[in-house]
Amino acid sequence: MTKILLVEDNELNRDMLSRRLERRGYEVVIAVDGKEGVELAQSAMPDLILMDMSLPVLDGWEATRQLKADAPTQAIPVIALTAHAMAGDREKALEAGCDDYDTKPVELPRLITKIEALLGAK
Repeated sequence: MTKILLVEDNELNRDMLSRRLERRGYEVVIAVDGKEGVELAQSAMPDLILMDMSLPVLDGWEATRQLKADAPTQAIPVIALTAHAMAGDREKALEAGCDDYDTKPVELPRLITKIEALLGAK
């Protein structure tokens, strides 16, 4: 079963997205802040990470940088999830090490297409 780590501090977003992914056959592991996200990525070794960028403790930008700098986790694809759909945000996410970028509110069909593309490329 494909394992996705969802790093999301908003309970509503977390519940909705995790349920919808589980319904599609993914195993979902959840972290509520960037520090927990990094620790869970290192212990659970997910197939893909959905990373909210606006997180407490350690933001998604720094959490992604740490994961991409760590040999065991650097090959795990990361999709940035952000409500900040400003010009330059996509580039900022890619510079931090994210493999793709998606905006909130999440459009599930679009996100699933990105997830499947990255998992297929892995």
